[in-house]
Formats: sequence, C-alpha cells, structure tokens
Amino acid sequence: MTLNSIGLNAKKAKEISKDLNNLLANFQIYYQNLRGVHWNIKGKRFFDLHVKFEELYTDANVKVDEIAERILTLGETPLHTFEDYSKLAKVPVGENVSEDEKAVRLIVDSLSELLIIERDILDKSGEMNDEGTNAMMSELITEQEKTIWMFKAWLG
Repeated sequence: MTLNSIGLNAKKAKEISKDLNNLLANFQIYYQNLRGVHWNIKGKRFFDLHVKFEELYTDANVKVDEIAERILTLGETPLHTFEDYSKLAKVPVGENVSEDEKAVRLIVDSLSELLIIERDILDKSGEMNDEGTNAMMSELITEQEKTIWMFKAWLG
C-alpha cells in the first residue's frame, strides 16, 4: 500500500477526493443559490431574510474554500469551473426565486442534498481513518441539520 504525504492510503485518498469534488460542485451551486435569493428576495420578510441569506452565503463561501483545501491536502486538484460544477450538481438550481417560502424551501432542499453527499463521505472517510475529512463532514452535517430544523420551523 502506498501512502500519501499525510499518511493515508494514496488510492483511497484519491477516491475520497473525487467525492469531495462532488461535494464542492454541489456546494458551489448551493452558494450561488444563496446569492440569488439574497439579491432577489422580496416581500414583507425582506429585511430579515436578506440578512440571513447573506450570513449563509458568507459561511458557504468559507466552506467551499475549506473543501477545496481538503482536496489539496489529500494531494488532488479541486474542480474550479462552472461546467464541472453543473455536470456533478444534484443540488436544485434556484432561478429567479424571490418569494420568501420558495427561497427557504430551496435552501432546505439544497442542504438535504448536501447532507446525502456528506454522510456518504463521512462513512468512507471513517473507513479509511481519514480524521481530517471525517471531522469536516461531522461539522458540516451538524450545522446543516440545525439550519434545516430552523428553516422548517420557520416554514411552520
């Protein structure tokens, strides 16, 4: 078995990097959805949601960077074109979403898709003893589950 520079099985690190690139692509679509709803939200809840969506896209931007850096840490190259992101994305694309409830549902649906990918990566990273990726997935899952709960409560 060949080890990479951080002591992980090189073949398995390459495989987990592919999964992380899938997550990166989907996270980029989620991020862009957040930008879109932030820009386009209308109605009586504008002020509250505009600020909340900005908070979420700022956080998502940090997460995108962390995912890309993890891929680099594992010795691989992060995807970086919108063409690649579009090919891999399972997160729904929100176009011209300006109504409050539709915007929140888009976020919940997006996070639900991300959770599926992250749980799969969590299982694989646990099996290969990749604590760095494992910890990252655990943190993402915990935060996103809470966000879904809060937005579902908001939706009533």
